[in-house]
Amino acid sequence: MNNKILVTGAFGFIGSHLVETLVEQNMDVIAFDRYTSDSNYGWLEDSKYKNEIEFYLGDIRDYESVFKAMNKCKVCLHLAALIGIPYSYMSPLAYVRTNIDGTYNVLESAKNLNLEQIIITSTSEVYGSAKTIPINEEHRFFAQSPYSASKIAADQLAISYYNAFDTPIKIIRPFNTFGPRQSARAIIPTIISQSINSKNVIKLGNTDVFRDFTYVTDLCNAYLYAMNCKKLYGEIFNVGNNKKIEISELIKEITSKLNVHIEILKDQKRIRKDRSEVKRLQADNSKFMNFTEWKPLISLSQGLDLTIDWIKNNKSHFNKDIYYV
Repeated sequence: MNNKILVTGAFGFIGSHLVETLVEQNMDVIAFDRYTSDSNYGWLEDSKYKNEIEFYLGDIRDYESVFKAMNKCKVCLHLAALIGIPYSYMSPLAYVRTNIDGTYNVLESAKNLNLEQIIITSTSEVYGSAKTIPINEEHRFFAQSPYSASKIAADQLAISYYNAFDTPIKIIRPFNTFGPRQSARAIIPTIISQSINSKNVIKLGNTDVFRDFTYVTDLCNAYLYAMNCKKLYGEIFNVGNNKKIEISELIKEITSKLNVHIEILKDQKRIRKDRSEVKRLQADNSKFMNFTEWKPLISLSQGLDLTIDWIKNNKSHFNKDIYYV
């Protein structure tokens, strides 16, 4: 076994940033993501580090391809998942097969290959609407969508491997992440892109909910700190800013930066059912900050400026009709 690090879900928003962060730290990285007929590497296709990355095309749902990719590594950072909440209403089984079966393939391969560590990527959606604010890792689980249910199951499967087989897992639980390359289905890029492209009208779902946003490079740095912390094996740790903002206020901040005045239209297709809507999320990241020296470096305002600039320079990736998930 060599010293390479496998990143699953490497071609996506967070995964591509993480791969580049690892390369910048002079680490040998294998970028694993789903095979497509054109063998496209997603956001890494045009990366300035492309020649320094080893690519492995496979399917997280296929044990053999996961095992073969992991056979070259000592560490696995597992990000591959289906994340769109609305689509999880339409096809729950797809989330079971990708998020649960995919995590099983990672854990079983890691166990059989004796990897040094595996970091499983969770989500704040596992908590559901907060019973107490801020949310620490002892907060109860509450599945309000098939997506969140699949992630709860994947997290618990990982914990079971730690308890039953001593598999060296760590579980990072990010709250809402944003930044360049994020899909326009997410709330921040959809507000920005619609505000730029539309004629003073944007279509959104619920705007009276609260979220805690972390800029993507801060999350990537959290993975680095987690990898280097020996005390986090078997632990779950939140990563967030410990600050919540109502989406209606977020809209005001973004439109002020863009210097536009917009009307918000409610689109019923974009509104979750009441029992399925997570109404407030705010991280308590004190556990992770006590274990490591990590802290968020990019404020929401700074991150919005960076994201706005990127979207303005990459308009072809967005259209005004895509909504957030």
